[in-house]
Amino acid sequence: MTTTPERTPRETVEFLDRYIVGQNDAKKSVAIALRNRWRRMQVPTELQEEISPKNIIMIGPTGVGKTEIARRIAKLEGAPFLKVEASKFTEVGYVGRDVESIIRDLAEIALGLIKLEKAAQVREKAETQGIERLLDLLVPPQQFETDSHGDIRDGSQLRESFRKKLLAGELDERMVEIKLANPSSNMEIGFLPIAGNDSMDMNFGEMMNRFMPKQSKAQKVTVAEAKKMLTADSSEQLIEKEDLGSAVVKLVENSGIVFIDEIDKIASKAGGGNQGEVSREGVQRDLLPIVEGSRVNTKYGPILTDHILFIAAGAFHVSKPSDLIPELQGRFPIRVELKSLKKEEFVRILTEPTNNLILQYTELMKTEKVSLSFTDEAIESLAGLACEVNEQTENIGARRLHSILEKLLEEVSFSAPEIHGQEIQITPKYVTDRLADIVSDRDLSRYIL
Repeated sequence: MTTTPERTPRETVEFLDRYIVGQNDAKKSVAIALRNRWRRMQVPTELQEEISPKNIIMIGPTGVGKTEIARRIAKLEGAPFLKVEASKFTEVGYVGRDVESIIRDLAEIALGLIKLEKAAQVREKAETQGIERLLDLLVPPQQFETDSHGDIRDGSQLRESFRKKLLAGELDERMVEIKLANPSSNMEIGFLPIAGNDSMDMNFGEMMNRFMPKQSKAQKVTVAEAKKMLTADSSEQLIEKEDLGSAVVKLVENSGIVFIDEIDKIASKAGGGNQGEVSREGVQRDLLPIVEGSRVNTKYGPILTDHILFIAAGAFHVSKPSDLIPELQGRFPIRVELKSLKKEEFVRILTEPTNNLILQYTELMKTEKVSLSFTDEAIESLAGLACEVNEQTENIGARRLHSILEKLLEEVSFSAPEIHGQEIQITPKYVTDRLADIVSDRDLSRYIL
């Protein structure tokens, strides 16, 4: 699971263009950061450790694509991705150790990705084992039956007969009782600090589970469900667990991406000085070692954070990036501004991206046999209303389109099961009839849209 060397920054931007409208500066920055990861792995080994990732701060209002850009590049690379909100570390009960949980959570996400990859490698064998286990339940070994002539037929013939029916789906609705290990019975104690040694953590739950017998739980399910469950269980058993720890550490260290949202909420405002400012600066200083490069103990082994890519984001309405402590600023050398969205961008968001909002709503209505279509003028009208509401109330960017479309199609969505076969065209008049009064009433639009 490594970055694809053939993918150029331009190709990365083209991929992002399929899902996110505009914001080319931010797209270029993350595309270059990804390419630099691959470049680092190509230089001489002694130089690799010296090349640190160029972390990024995205500056811009909510709803303009900051999180989506980070999420999409992680998906493109098959990289473990974690989003955290910096402001959560200022909550009551916060302790500095919690910051290391970012890396532990990232390791769990990496484990999931690795398991998916390994499951794909053993899928065929797991399916075969799952079917054999299911046949053991349907046709217990050593079972005999009498054929139409009264002769005894051994269980192997009966088993093959059931195999054919099973593969043909003829037994899918039949009920069968299966027993699988019950994951909820495992002890989940989590990470506990060892007295007198703050640098060490132990997952006592994991250690105890090695010695505790696994409990199984019997349940009655259909054959179709049993086939899926037994295949998944066989896949889990086939995966070499002893190899997972080193694979998790390697994947997190070389490909991990952490998105720190609301970083502006922990910046000390100019002219501040109240007690809240101390908490904000304290969070910055706790984040600094993780971003700067440190060793974090996890149940998969110690993880070095030196080459994890950190992308921070914030609106910075009140504070500025320069209000962050200098040491943290220095660890985010790339700063890029994302622009507020205007009517033109809203039109494009509604129609251009893969799986755009218009397509989503038309496909949802198709499930009810209702044909929904939007005229170009109606889309222009919707974009204009979204822009107007954002200007009059809080600017929540593209998220405003979700609110407006839900309100616009409320009656259609409610009545869809009763209007099978109908065609509904959304025109400017349709938009005006349902939304104009709400938009014009500023107080009403504040609460409804």
